[in-house]
Amino acid sequence: MLILSPTDYQALWLSAKVASAATLVALPVGFGLAWLLVFGRLRFKALLDGLINLPLVLPPVVVGYLLLLLLGRQGPLGGLLQKFGIQLIFNWKGAVIACAVIGLPLMVRSIRLGMEQIDPQLLHASRTLGAGWFDCLRTVVLPLSIPALITGSTLCFARSLGEFGATIILAGNIPGVTQTIPLAIYDYTSTPGGEAGALSLCLLSIGLSYLVLMLNTLLLKRFQRNQA
Repeated sequence: MLILSPTDYQALWLSAKVASAATLVALPVGFGLAWLLVFGRLRFKALLDGLINLPLVLPPVVVGYLLLLLLGRQGPLGGLLQKFGIQLIFNWKGAVIACAVIGLPLMVRSIRLGMEQIDPQLLHASRTLGAGWFDCLRTVVLPLSIPALITGSTLCFARSLGEFGATIILAGNIPGVTQTIPLAIYDYTSTPGGEAGALSLCLLSIGLSYLVLMLNTLLLKRFQRNQA
């Protein structure tokens, strides 16, 4: 039986909000980067690919610290945003940025794999009929990439639900403000007698992740039925 406190429910709600926002932020960026890697004529495509996938191999704490240097008050981008009254660190927006950066490589990989399956003849045919690159993107690439978009969004969302290292560095661990489920579990494990709360949140996290994966499967099957 799950034993959840009001703070745990806040962490659950915040995790869902942060993961959803991070997925929405990463989706257009991931689609654009995947399109560049598959269809773009870039001289340094391998370099771009390596930079995109770098968060996958770096410790999340390193990613969070680099983001802190960039978006902090003394950072080049953070100082500029501060002039407009925008602060991204130590609030839920910082958690969104951290999760989006960590989840972006998974999204790009999924969308890229989907785009690579598109028959080049379809693209040649659309260009022969006079379609420009934007029309080709909108009428051919985007519709055929929907399954990959669904999978990439699911992976990014699930990864955001479990993000810890970059989030705690960039957003902190403030209950009710930036404390997501992984951060709440960390608090419980650091508190004497917190084993029951930690176990409850672990089970809840497992259940949420499983539901997200099942939803991905259902959406893909529904899309395939509609295409048949």
